[in-house]
Amino acid sequence: METDVLIIGSGPAGIQAAIHASRKKASVAVAGRTSASAASGTEMDNYFGTGPVSGDELLSRGVSQAESTGARFLGENVITAGRRGDAFEFTLEGGESVTSKAVVIATGISRRKLGIPGEKELFGKGVSYCAVCDCNFYRGRRAVIVGNDSEAAVSAEMMTGFASETSWVVWDLQASDVLFDKAVAAGVRILRSKPKAIVGESAVEALELEDGTVVPTDGVFIELGARSAADIAMDLDVMPEMDDTIKVDSGCATGVPGVFACGDVTGRPWQVAKAVGQGCVAGMNAAAYARGER
Repeated sequence: METDVLIIGSGPAGIQAAIHASRKKASVAVAGRTSASAASGTEMDNYFGTGPVSGDELLSRGVSQAESTGARFLGENVITAGRRGDAFEFTLEGGESVTSKAVVIATGISRRKLGIPGEKELFGKGVSYCAVCDCNFYRGRRAVIVGNDSEAAVSAEMMTGFASETSWVVWDLQASDVLFDKAVAAGVRILRSKPKAIVGESAVEALELEDGTVVPTDGVFIELGARSAADIAMDLDVMPEMDDTIKVDSGCATGVPGVFACGDVTGRPWQVAKAVGQGCVAGMNAAAYARGER
């Protein structure tokens, strides 16, 4: 599939970018799921002109508006990103390739936590939020991946190349069948129960599940969501900041031509008003870049 602009993220920033890029007569595709947006499941009363409104209602309206301008919502997460000549190339969960002339990173902040005992206490002592970052430390050791979405699936498959034993704890599978099957084929052990507690004194020793299973392990990798903005940015030669945010200029451009970013991923304040404003700017400038106007 080819498109002028690929927007990664279906929250307020990504949807607004889609609306403005489409209105600039660019072909636009949007990857990701609205259910993963920080706005989903919330109630807002400080966004201009709406009064009290549910985040899900606002997202639904936005998607309909973007689709009416010609934007296409793919409903899948991006799992790989890179360059191909002057264009960008991506792979979706289902295996489809997408090529674009410009890209807008609007993934939000995806380093979510489980909120279970032992998670905070053992962070950095066997608890990690980035399997790609820390996999080398687990060569010949046991590892457990925790999560339901594409990031967990990809991380589980990857970890089999490092760990002596890789388990994947999943309780509400959201990743595609293609990614799930790849993990199983690689030898990942599937455990279907919610995590209850991370056990250990000075380091991780085991993960306890709600069904009573205790999984001995040296590392617990919490991967809740799609690939992080930092991972995607680095694939596109954009170096994220130390806090995994992406630095942009006043036009929402990164240091790499054709790569733009907007919304929570660019840093605080984490507000819909800021996300939408940046989405407008990023969408228009990405479309202009794709059309050779900047």
